[in-house]
Amino acid sequence: MELIIKKCLKCGAMVEVIKDCSCGNCGIKCCGEQMKTMLANTEDASVEKHKPVVTVKGDKIEVTVPHVMEEKHYIERIYLVTPNCSYKKWFNPNEEAKVEFPYVKGSIVYSYCNLHGLWSENVK
Repeated sequence: MELIIKKCLKCGAMVEVIKDCSCGNCGIKCCGEQMKTMLANTEDASVEKHKPVVTVKGDKIEVTVPHVMEEKHYIERIYLVTPNCSYKKWFNPNEEAKVEFPYVKGSIVYSYCNLHGLWSENVK
């Protein structure tokens, strides 16, 4: 149960991987090079907040990211990944980065900032 996103460092193309290669010698390529696996950050160390904030509300969770939502810098999407399924919500600049998902204890919520990458928080 994890979200795997790979990004091309040349052109910026991204793919969500359902099952990654395990042989270690091939993998997904773009622009003639191996795509880089995006690793989720778990600690906000700057003024800008990227980490999802999870609030349990009965059988749902509310996920917010207290982040700017400007044209050139914003949260593009928020994911919920559980052992059996995943959910994703896309955002546009000037929208609030807020979504409701089903509550699944032990799942992981991810947020993706268009400039600073992937961030995660465990659902307790």
